[in-house]
Amino acid sequence: MRRHTSRRLLVGTVTSAAVTAGCLALTPAAAGAQGTATAPHTDRQSQFAAAAAEFHVPESVLLGVSFQESAWESHPGHYSTAGGYGPMNLTDVTAEMVASGGAGAGGRADLDGLLADPALHTLPVAARLTGSSAERLRTRERDNIRGGAALLASYEKSLTGGTSADPADWYGAVARYAQSPDRKAAGVFADRVYAGMRAGIQRRTVDGQRMKLAADPALRPDTGLLAALHLRAAPTTHTECPATVDCRFVAAAPANGQVADRPADGMAVKYIVIHDTESSYDAAVSAFQKADGAAAHYVMRASDGAVTQMVPGKDIAFHAGNYWFNMHSIGIEHEGFAAQGATWYTQTQYRATADLVAYLAQRYDVPLDREHIIGHDNVPGPLDHSVAGMHWDPGPSWDWSAFMGMLSATPRGTGPGVGPVGSVVTITPGFSGNRQAVRVCPGEDPTGLTRACATRTQAANFLPVRTGPSATAPLFADPAIHPGGTAGTSEVNDWGSTVQDGQQYVVAGRSGDWTAVWFSGTKVWFHNPGGANTTIATGVRVVRAAGTSAVPVFGLGYPQPSEYPAGLTPSAEQPLSIYSFPTGQAYVATQPAVSADDYFTKGGKVVTGAAKLYTIQYNHRVVLVNAADVSCHGDTA
Repeated sequence: MRRHTSRRLLVGTVTSAAVTAGCLALTPAAAGAQGTATAPHTDRQSQFAAAAAEFHVPESVLLGVSFQESAWESHPGHYSTAGGYGPMNLTDVTAEMVASGGAGAGGRADLDGLLADPALHTLPVAARLTGSSAERLRTRERDNIRGGAALLASYEKSLTGGTSADPADWYGAVARYAQSPDRKAAGVFADRVYAGMRAGIQRRTVDGQRMKLAADPALRPDTGLLAALHLRAAPTTHTECPATVDCRFVAAAPANGQVADRPADGMAVKYIVIHDTESSYDAAVSAFQKADGAAAHYVMRASDGAVTQMVPGKDIAFHAGNYWFNMHSIGIEHEGFAAQGATWYTQTQYRATADLVAYLAQRYDVPLDREHIIGHDNVPGPLDHSVAGMHWDPGPSWDWSAFMGMLSATPRGTGPGVGPVGSVVTITPGFSGNRQAVRVCPGEDPTGLTRACATRTQAANFLPVRTGPSATAPLFADPAIHPGGTAGTSEVNDWGSTVQDGQQYVVAGRSGDWTAVWFSGTKVWFHNPGGANTTIATGVRVVRAAGTSAVPVFGLGYPQPSEYPAGLTPSAEQPLSIYSFPTGQAYVATQPAVSADDYFTKGGKVVTGAAKLYTIQYNHRVVLVNAADVSCHGDTA
């Protein structure tokens, strides 16, 4: 969605749907987990066992629900965008959360009505059931886990009259814990919980807790219990979603896109762009219905992974800040706040997004690589003056490693390490164990939780890049963000000095624990002791300047003016003059070159040019280069 540093939007999901946000994304099964070996403060596994025994909830059910809600993370005292706390994501949305946002709720006479939904206040209910104070449930994980167990037990008793020892009998209670008013969304949540219980899950949390949910492959839940919840059925409307995603259609304002007929009209979908809303789900859906020139194809709810499709896939949505990339992409907005860290991209949301992206990639033949499955922060500015203002969502806390793993889209490689100069590496630091310093200021955090500028060390999807092989060397300064500057910064929105998980670059040098790559027309360095943060890539296409002059790079891919038919005004295209692709450098172009093209709504006309364009991983963002200007050295061995 649009991101301006002064923008402040609604904190907390205030809707008729209840709120059950989760945290990190890791696939079920014994894939293990990454994480720092921080000394644990408590034995969280035993706390789940104790709470399960106290409230007569099968331990596997309690663990399975918590994993989907939070990946077993604690975050004591901090609440999610949905107003949820702790490993069990117990909700307590307050008037302050609603009134302080930019959605117009402050000072409204109906504020109390907006907060009336019981689903927004599961934490006080859990406090009453356990006899603990609400403050303890917010700040102490033991009490929070007990509260979640008590809620599950109360739901089971209301449905079946007791608390069965058989996990298969808890499907209805698990579905109710999702707090969704939609039958399909509640069922999808319960199905994911039970899928984790069948497969088994192991991971280490960010604070060092080793957690395990033992596999029960024979488990077959009683799904008929879902009917007893009497939830509403989603309206019957044509949507473009996989069967595993709860999906409805609400049309965006016509001015926020253009009618087309992709790909039948010759305009192929080449990219899928991941965004975050910087607002609540409902606020984003409402905003896209207003004729203000922006909309995405899909909006994904954090609480239960439900989706609102707002633009048909055949049509162009104005979501990426770059018309040519809009022509060739599908945009997916995610309820969340980039500056607030990985806590607020939920496990349920990741899984639903992976299902949706896999469906769209197959439907539109989109390559499953990080030059085509990209964040808004990876989309180039169309022209020089627009580069600095390009958005930086979903930000450093989107777990690209886990997400691409869900898509089974791990790049080919020979394993961790770094090869000689001229070889290719994939950036693979992982997420939970990759702790980086990020500075966040109030203007970059519309939740209002950041009261003053502060630097914090957090799990991140990037590595900082420097001008030399030393921790004291200046961070690379992108010329668009820091014109004339000598150093970049660790500001959360300073994308110019970072390489991101899954991106691929050509090795330009090695010095001790440091690796250099060609980046943004120069050589930059990142810390890579023993090649721990990279994988040696194979099967990768590398392009180099074909002549003796620097190669221009572009943010757009339009035909030449002479190639437009009479009566159609050519679109203006200029090289990004702040950047260059000098001779002697090399960049990765994973996929074959595609044709330059343009689109005109009158008559649905697609104009195709003779030029062929490579998408290359140039810096933190991708850019386009003319195939005639570069030599392709084939796939690296």
